[in-house]
Amino acid sequence: MKAFVYILVSCMTFFACAHSTDTQTQTSGIKQSGTSSAKPKGNAVAYFASGCFWCVEAVFESVKGVSEVESGFAGGSEETATYRQVSSGTTQHAESVKIYYDSTVVSYETLLKVFFASQDPTTPNRQGPDIGTQYRSVIFYTNAREKKLAEDYIAQLLAEKQFPRITTQVVPFSGFYLAEDYHQNYVKNHPNDGYVQSVSIPRIREFQDKHPELLK
Repeated sequence: MKAFVYILVSCMTFFACAHSTDTQTQTSGIKQSGTSSAKPKGNAVAYFASGCFWCVEAVFESVKGVSEVESGFAGGSEETATYRQVSSGTTQHAESVKIYYDSTVVSYETLLKVFFASQDPTTPNRQGPDIGTQYRSVIFYTNAREKKLAEDYIAQLLAEKQFPRITTQVVPFSGFYLAEDYHQNYVKNHPNDGYVQSVSIPRIREFQDKHPELLK
């Protein structure tokens, strides 16, 4: 039995998000600040982090009212961020997503519901097989209203005992670095990838099974 568990853990580690080969053309490292976009894709923007951004991006893209999701990095102190740098765990950035959404269709409160329903917020610096500060759970608020909604929702989840504890950080948004092109829509573009098959798709389906009413 112990041998089986060891093999299983080893396989999951091999297929971890950070084990993707970073040999593609580097197009990240450009910092986006605020909520503006050259081409509007919704009337509002939100920023979250909850583990591998491949999974998080696909989860939110399946939600009604969300027009587009971009994978990137946020929450660090360094002046640049690429996948290779962030994967080293030295920049303090987290793999994050930028969500463009129509607030007349889906509210920020609902996005918080999606956020917590699609992850394990009890494990600090970890999500499934992915371990490190780059995989921590974070809500990046852009105004006082988002901060209050996030803190109130966390308090509600704890009061209802939906989680024994919540390690999610609630911090001010300070900038977003778009990840390399090959990370965008990764689950859709690489459905046969080992990590996608073993981690991303089960995580996405678990959320969708819990909340079919939120899906497109």
